[in-house]
Amino acid sequence: MEDAPSIEGNPEGPTAPQMGGGALGDRVYRWVTTLCALLVPALLIYIGITVFVAGWPAFQKAGTSFFTSSRWDPVNGIFGAAPAIYGTLVSSAIALVIATPLAVGAAVFLAELAPRWLRQPVSFLIDLLAAIPSVVYGLWGIFVLAPLMRSMVAPFLKHTLHLGDLPFFSGPVYGPGMLTAGVILAIMILPYISAVTREVLMAVPRSQREAALALGATRWEMIRDAVIPGARSGIVGGIVLGLGRALGETMAVTMVIGNTPKISASLFSTGYTMASIIANEFNEAVSADHQAALMAVGASLLVIALIVNVIARWLVARVGASAS
Repeated sequence: MEDAPSIEGNPEGPTAPQMGGGALGDRVYRWVTTLCALLVPALLIYIGITVFVAGWPAFQKAGTSFFTSSRWDPVNGIFGAAPAIYGTLVSSAIALVIATPLAVGAAVFLAELAPRWLRQPVSFLIDLLAAIPSVVYGLWGIFVLAPLMRSMVAPFLKHTLHLGDLPFFSGPVYGPGMLTAGVILAIMILPYISAVTREVLMAVPRSQREAALALGATRWEMIRDAVIPGARSGIVGGIVLGLGRALGETMAVTMVIGNTPKISASLFSTGYTMASIIANEFNEAVSADHQAALMAVGASLLVIALIVNVIARWLVARVGASAS
């Protein structure tokens, strides 16, 4: 009888081919995932280059007047994006003023005060606001919010609160306008700010809460002096992230802002945003100059949105690093 073959000369034994196949699979998996990871920033770079190249003739022709001029006249080939930039910044600022206290208050309640049985349903309902399509917000703004602004909100601000003498609340009220667009944006960005704020509040170490309570602080004092300061960078990051969302919103704002290329101090007046001017006029842009001007507006909006989102991610990462 022959002796059984010894496995001492082949320590890997019969599993060697399987290990080799596993190593090959690992290499293939690593390369595929690396390729997927590289495709995303490559796509972003490609989009940015394409938009900038298409918009460069407008930058080159108009120079700095493209950002400072208030005249947008496609018929005569004169393009000044100042009204669109102004409308974008003003409507986004209104949205932040309205949405920030609501979102932060809701996040504090859910993270610190809400009972367990209520926390999940309320969080779900707030997050559900982000799932509503933009065009639905726009339709609601046209048929519900704009008439409400014209018949109730504007008279209340102008006559009841006696704010009509201020330039921000002067002039005729049409319904659609800057304030209406700001309210729509506030509702749309509220779930983003609330979600980020809630997460960073829950990331604050529990020891900070216990230490504040042990020193005799009330629950409100604990939240105000121990929790919120520890999450301040993340809260600001969530607000800036909401700002980035508001800057790029298109359909809902286009439907309720009035789409008039002018700069007015009154929040009741109609206006334009960078996203809405692109959505309204791109299909009608037949001349090369008009197309280049719209692409230049898109390139400017892309830069602003990227800067805002980078700042937001950095602030959120800061609070995460400090919590760990």
